[in-house]
Amino acid sequence: MSQTLLTAENLTKSYSEKLLFENLNISINEGDKIALIAHNGVGKTTLLNILTGADIPEEGDITLKDELKISYLKQNPRFPKGAIIKDILFHLDNLYIETINNYHLQLKNYQANSSAKNQNLLDEATAMMDQKEAWDYENQITEVLQIFNITNLEQSIDELSGGQKKKLALASIIIDKADLMILDEPTNHLDIETIEWLEEHISKSKLSILMVTHDRYFLDEVCDHIVEIDQHTSFTYKGNYSYFLEKKAEREALQVLEIEKAKNLYRKELDWMRRQPKARTTKSKARIDSFYDLEKIAKKRLEEKKLDFEVKMSRQGRKILEVKNLNKAFGDLQITKDFEYIFKRGERIGLVGDNGSGKTTFLNMLTGKIKPDSGEVIIGETTRFGYYTQEGLQGKENLRVIDIVKEVAEVVEMGDKSFGAAQFLFFFGFSYSLQQSYYNLLSGGERRKLYLVLTLMSNPNFLILDEPTNDLDIFTLNKLEDFLLSFKGCLIIVSHDRYFLDKLSDHLFIFKGNGMIKDFVGNYSDYREMKEWEEEQEKKKSKEEKKQVPNTLKPKLEKANKATYKELKEFEKIEKEMPLLETKKEDLLSQMNSGELNTEEFNQSSKRYQEISDVLDEMEMRWLELSEKKM
Repeated sequence: MSQTLLTAENLTKSYSEKLLFENLNISINEGDKIALIAHNGVGKTTLLNILTGADIPEEGDITLKDELKISYLKQNPRFPKGAIIKDILFHLDNLYIETINNYHLQLKNYQANSSAKNQNLLDEATAMMDQKEAWDYENQITEVLQIFNITNLEQSIDELSGGQKKKLALASIIIDKADLMILDEPTNHLDIETIEWLEEHISKSKLSILMVTHDRYFLDEVCDHIVEIDQHTSFTYKGNYSYFLEKKAEREALQVLEIEKAKNLYRKELDWMRRQPKARTTKSKARIDSFYDLEKIAKKRLEEKKLDFEVKMSRQGRKILEVKNLNKAFGDLQITKDFEYIFKRGERIGLVGDNGSGKTTFLNMLTGKIKPDSGEVIIGETTRFGYYTQEGLQGKENLRVIDIVKEVAEVVEMGDKSFGAAQFLFFFGFSYSLQQSYYNLLSGGERRKLYLVLTLMSNPNFLILDEPTNDLDIFTLNKLEDFLLSFKGCLIIVSHDRYFLDKLSDHLFIFKGNGMIKDFVGNYSDYREMKEWEEEQEKKKSKEEKKQVPNTLKPKLEKANKATYKELKEFEKIEKEMPLLETKKEDLLSQMNSGELNTEEFNQSSKRYQEISDVLDEMEMRWLELSEKKM
């Protein structure tokens, strides 16, 4: 039977006048991998701080296993000034680290002076490495450093960006191998390949983990328990994220029935309370106590945080955005090389690439924030950008939430409705009391949500979202996805959230390095599948080359005539799109033959009819070309 590592009972905590949670309970056993889920601003990070001793509850108790060692990854890690990377990674109170450090010290001493004494000390250190099986651990450290691209152990931490500091903190926690790891948004600032490595590492390990994360694929693959903070208390689900969604829906349905039942009984008991004389018997006092308990249930309201992002979109003309021979480099780092692309209405593009490959620089060139070395970006006259950057809102710390919104607009148009600034904020989950709060008092997630709302308020027709999923709760993300699916303008997304990319992107720009950007048809899972397929083919090819003598003509011809994975996807896409275009072509022809169009409308329809005909001709030629290949 697994041992209990940590138990928290009846925790209560408020922030200023806001109640975060009350009588909250959580228990963590050995091997548990628990995710903490809640709306932004209800106290997820506060709870983690309490469990690690960085904060104290107003009420409640926390019990830890004797000599329990906890590692805590904060959202924004802080390090001592002047420290170097090596100090953080290898100062750990860890027997493996002590053994490895001692071995390297004795090896260094022996290399400097090969005396008999130093030889004996080195022999003892080597024996201890064998005894503690520290050789394997040292190999694991090397792998972690490679994955997180930590190469210069002498580098000052003061020189690192926020994302690099988060990576360093996460690497040190993985190396430490504590009894319990508490992780606050561990996937933020990681590229997708690193997230997939972390996912596999945690899934295969016997680690005990409590984490806050919005990454739904990560939740599904890694977590076996979900703890939700809702209505100021906790609900525990023994399963992954998919199981949680199912059981949460069942719980809320039962709760609705319970409240309805309580309301009916409450009306009867309220009538009895009004008719009773002031003098109370012992029996009536018990009934009165039950009445007040019943009243709490009857007056309970299930919070429905409806975030319907149905903003009005500015009209978009035919010419949207055109990029010609775009080149940009910083020293030896080439970001783009002769990149060309014409953006079309309704496109949904995901940007994928390692950290530092230039995705944000690329977006800044599209929006005119950074000038290219050569080439040009031509922006259509009607194109109106909504650019959600990683930096977020700047210089707003001393402003109230309501005033920040009023700086953008006093009245907001949403679909066919108009809202005042206060009403608009309330619609997006900002209570009237929270609207009067200063920006610097908001949680990280509330700040990001406010920034998102302000970005959408400008009625853009070309949305650019650079890491929009960082710090947003899962519920807000689901609503944002619903909005983006109905958004008819152009959309570019940079995100490490694979679920988000899969749901919203039609094709990807793959940043391959050295200025090369590849246009891939499909979403991230398609791309991942293609990569695995290519790796498999490469392995097969390598085996076949070893087995048979190359110089035969037949295999070459067969290979040349076999469709690639990308061609398979392209063929499927053409087969889906051709009937839709044919239907559109027929509709336009019917309109032109109806005699109901004026001259301008007829000319526009005629022009559009010719454009679709040209596209269909090209698609048919490509379909014939692909259909001759082996699928």
